[in-house]
Amino acid sequence: MHKAGFVNIIGNPNVGKSTLMNALVGERLSIITSKAQTTRKRIMGIVNGDDFQIVYTDTPGIVNPANKLHEQMMGFIGTALQDADLFLLVTEVGETFKNRHVLERVVNSDVPVILIINKIDLSDQETIRQKMAYWQEQIPRAIIVPCSATESFNVDKIFDLILERLPEHPAYFPKDELTDRTMRFFVSEIVREKILLYYQKEIPYSCEVAVEAYEERDGIDNVSCLIFVERESQKAILIGHQGKAIKKLGIEARRDIEEFTGKKCFLSLHIKVLKDWRNSDRALKSFGYALED
Repeated sequence: MHKAGFVNIIGNPNVGKSTLMNALVGERLSIITSKAQTTRKRIMGIVNGDDFQIVYTDTPGIVNPANKLHEQMMGFIGTALQDADLFLLVTEVGETFKNRHVLERVVNSDVPVILIINKIDLSDQETIRQKMAYWQEQIPRAIIVPCSATESFNVDKIFDLILERLPEHPAYFPKDELTDRTMRFFVSEIVREKILLYYQKEIPYSCEVAVEAYEERDGIDNVSCLIFVERESQKAILIGHQGKAIKKLGIEARRDIEEFTGKKCFLSLHIKVLKDWRNSDRALKSFGYALED
């Protein structure tokens, strides 16, 4: 008997969805920062065993759309609600779902639900107990699991619960695949993560990263990235005084790219102004946000 299925991870921004997926997959596939809305696209992580295949999907955090980019992000969530074999609904102590519509779709579906109360290492036992009781009342059929993804507490338990509930099915992907994304995608995500870490306020959310060229050679990869911003003032902030900010960004991104690929990397970064790209259908499509029909 072989089991296989899609386990879709859904939750508000900044509840640790990406950290949890990375812990379950055993690889760092999703961006992790302290800022909300770090995940913008669906990212699959594939875990294989002799008799199972788990296809995890990290979806963007649930937001009330403020622009067309947000609308596309919520579109990815809508797709994830349709094709799931199992939901991992991630929350944390002191947090409730901002979008009742998404929650209701999960509650009213026939798909099994494991609700994860993450970051319990930042709380106390009584508060956690009360939160577990609250969610059991909200979703009676859900299995409630307190968890700390950063401390790996109950991650193995979540994995076992998923495995028990996978449907019988042949593998969806070749057994040697780890993800459906390309190396170019992960390079752009690493650069974007560094922007989220090292710049403040609106700057990170106004940036998009595209890999302009990726040339693999023996011993070293040559990578050129374009960072798109919406205004000239944002470009100036990214560059920084005497180019110090962009230089730091490049050094830190290159270090992580080399760790991810296991090879040396020559990384060049360029900045281009693309006014109001977050509301441009054409720009969003070119960045890979347009949903398939």
